[in-house]
Amino acid sequence: MKAWNTWERVLLALLVLLLVVFGITQPGFMSPDALADSTFNFSEKGILALALALLIITGEIDLSIAATLALCSLAMGFSMRAGAGPLGITLAAFATGAIAGGLNGWLVTRYKLPSIVVTIGTLSLYRGLALVALGDKAISGYPEAFSTLGNAYVGELIGVRWLVLPIEFAILLLCAVAVGVVLHRTVLGRRLYAVGANPVAARFSGIAADRYRMGLFVFAGLMAALAAIMLTGRIGSTRPNIAMGWELDAITMVILGGVAIEGGRGSIVGTMLAVLLLGLFTFAMGMANVTGIVMSMVIGALLIVSMVLPRMFKRPGRRLLA
Repeated sequence: MKAWNTWERVLLALLVLLLVVFGITQPGFMSPDALADSTFNFSEKGILALALALLIITGEIDLSIAATLALCSLAMGFSMRAGAGPLGITLAAFATGAIAGGLNGWLVTRYKLPSIVVTIGTLSLYRGLALVALGDKAISGYPEAFSTLGNAYVGELIGVRWLVLPIEFAILLLCAVAVGVVLHRTVLGRRLYAVGANPVAARFSGIAADRYRMGLFVFAGLMAALAAIMLTGRIGSTRPNIAMGWELDAITMVILGGVAIEGGRGSIVGTMLAVLLLGLFTFAMGMANVTGIVMSMVIGALLIVSMVLPRMFKRPGRRLLA
């Protein structure tokens, strides 16, 4: 197995430090129940971060991924109103996610448009569709299966009460393992790195770069659909402002995890460490009654710091860790 790089070790050290500091200063933070409940705060964002990690490694980005989540949740609500059962509602979400992601990929690969520009446009389009369709109303009354998915624990399903592992977090871990294996242990993963590191050389070596980009945008839409199913089940409704601003959180997790914004470098291990670090940090700040605007400021600062520090580690003679 590949040895961890310096930045991943820094993230692990920061994670341990966070647990120690807040474990001492916030009573109950280190209890199994509190740690389990904290994962509800970031599991869906982690799902989005996994998809964004692959896209950013290939030199692309999807700023519309949270808006796609909202659009998928809207499709769930409309399909339920049309009389669909749990399976039909789930398929509606995944179909919507695939179409939304496919549109992003088609515009990027067919017309050679910058993905950041395309997805800024589709962010407004998808979010606008959700806002116009719902107005100030919400859709609720989803089948019990979705509430179970979003709020129950694995131990409850298998009859092991002491296993306080949320189903959502278990899904995130499974997705992380699957994406990590594909990225780090397959030919497909090596080709994704090649596309991000040097797209021209990758094309001349016979790699169908546009096909991979298209597939990753569709994959991002499918992951947004999965996150929509989880989030809609957890809160029990489709709302016009669902997942508003989550694209910033997910991108921060990816960049903080060591994925190079210019593409070609990064790992799923680093991304998951950043998901845990940022998720537990915001949960602890919530326990300390820190306001939402302060949390947004911290996340913005972390996004800047996470882009600067890895470059400092690469400078000859600079060692930030003794």
